Amino acid sequence: MIQITNLHKSYKTGSNSLHVLKGINFSVKEGELVSIMGSSGSGKSTLLNILGMLDEADTGSYVLDGVTIKNLNEKQAARYRNKFLGFIFQSFNLISYKSALDNVALPLYYQGMARGERMDRAMAYLEKVGLADWSGHLPNQLSGGQKQRVAIARALASDPKVLLADEPTGALDTKTSYEVMDLIQQINDEGRTILVVTHENDIAHMTKRIVNLKDGLIIEDTPVQQVRALENV
Repeated sequence: MIQITNLHKSYKTGSNSLHVLKGINFSVKEGELVSIMGSSGSGKSTLLNILGMLDEADTGSYVLDGVTIKNLNEKQAARYRNKFLGFIFQSFNLISYKSALDNVALPLYYQGMARGERMDRAMAYLEKVGLADWSGHLPNQLSGGQKQRVAIARALASDPKVLLADEPTGALDTKTSYEVMDLIQQINDEGRTILVVTHENDIAHMTKRIVNLKDGLIIEDTPVQQVRALENV
């Protein structure tokens, strides 16, 4: 599903250059649930941005579902993101003046789906995450856990090949974090490929494989015995 080969990325900082990724080799098979860990400055955010087509490596290759991701203009990148990827963010990134239903339907609007069809699909995904009764509520009327469930429904609505979750539990309390991870585990159980960036060890062990980054290199890549989230609630 994902094949990263000898990926390098540097950023200019004034007259200096900061070498952030220093030769990353990394692959993810279809249906895997993988966590990416690392301290601040390890390169995990840069790697996630490249995986999400929000940035591009200087050298190396990135192949996603058989498609080489390289030299994309913004329109091409947006099209590929919409086709291949769903995003879940720590800060939810919901539109404050739109209902939960409208937030979930938004990616489908950009896919050109007719209004009736996209509303039906959005409602189906809200039902999937247990929020059908909250479809008409604005984000400020929802709890943190509910907001993240709306964000997950939105990420799933366009039927992406891969979900990229950037600190999906970072703004939540422990109980709510585990409930969100239970939902992510259920989605993975259905066959969806998911990458979770986290700095929390307990959250990482709710995935099936932990990749540790340090100073722009993968220092460890280990399958783990998955802990089911609701066993900890």
